[in-house]
Amino acid sequence: LRPSLSRRRWEWDKEKIQCQKLPDDVAMFLTKSIKALSEDVKSSLSVLSCFGSSVECAFIKTLEKVLKNNLLRNLDAAVEEGLLDKKDGRYHFSHDRIQEAAYNMMNFLDRCHFHFTYGMALAQLSAREKDDSNLLIAVNQLNLASPEAVQERSQNVIIAKLNLQAGKKTMEMSDFVAAYSYFDNGIS
Repeated sequence: LRPSLSRRRWEWDKEKIQCQKLPDDVAMFLTKSIKALSEDVKSSLSVLSCFGSSVECAFIKTLEKVLKNNLLRNLDAAVEEGLLDKKDGRYHFSHDRIQEAAYNMMNFLDRCHFHFTYGMALAQLSAREKDDSNLLIAVNQLNLASPEAVQERSQNVIIAKLNLQAGKKTMEMSDFVAAYSYFDNGIS
């Protein structure tokens, strides 16, 4: 595809276009694009995908500290590949299907384990620094993990207490729907 200034229109080579091997599914194409990246970049994209479509750089620095993993360098490589955008102090997946592809590259049990690990690490950091700013993120991660991710029965009590704290905090913020969800997760 190329512009023709003399003809004032676009021109293309139909045969070359037809010879291009295009995927049947956009998600499969994106998954192949991600799989072609280095293991470190793939891993960082998977971590990011667990936290949604957009994450603040400051939070990623917190994650680096907690996970002892160099995420920022790897995410910058993903920006160069066009999979992420970095603006206003946040990393954004360029498209929701890219986040979905990065998230679905992990099998279900691995995703549960990662959510659980991230949640517990952030909860410990929140308690250690006596800072509730990451509490809701931590509890959301724990709630995304399934019961299979819990390794010891004593962790169920910890998760219930964290859900109680999160529920109380969201009630203070007058978010009663979220509070109900935390309380419900805490008792189930």
